[in-house]
Amino acid sequence: MAKLKKTAAQMVAEARARIEEVETPDLIAMVDDPNVVIVDIRDPRERERGHIPGSFHAPRGMVEFWVDPDSPYHKPIFSEDKKFVFHCASGWRSALTVATLQD
Repeated sequence: MAKLKKTAAQMVAEARARIEEVETPDLIAMVDDPNVVIVDIRDPRERERGHIPGSFHAPRGMVEFWVDPDSPYHKPIFSEDKKFVFHCASGWRSALTVATLQD
């Protein structure tokens, strides 16, 4: 197998450099804000162990398809005029997700 041109750590660092990150205390303050949708992109097994009440579950493998209004898999929640905060366990997957969606 060929070596990656960039390591996963490099991809995450580059994503984090160009997205807005939300710190945990700030996210806690947003939990009840009706203009914010917290999107949990973790694996269903991770979510079963606990999740942020009221968060919307969008597994990482489906996010781009669910966000795209032209996709047959589009979820109407992503067409709402709200702030979306994506989260995972470490912030790595969510950083890559947000960077990809911004592209």
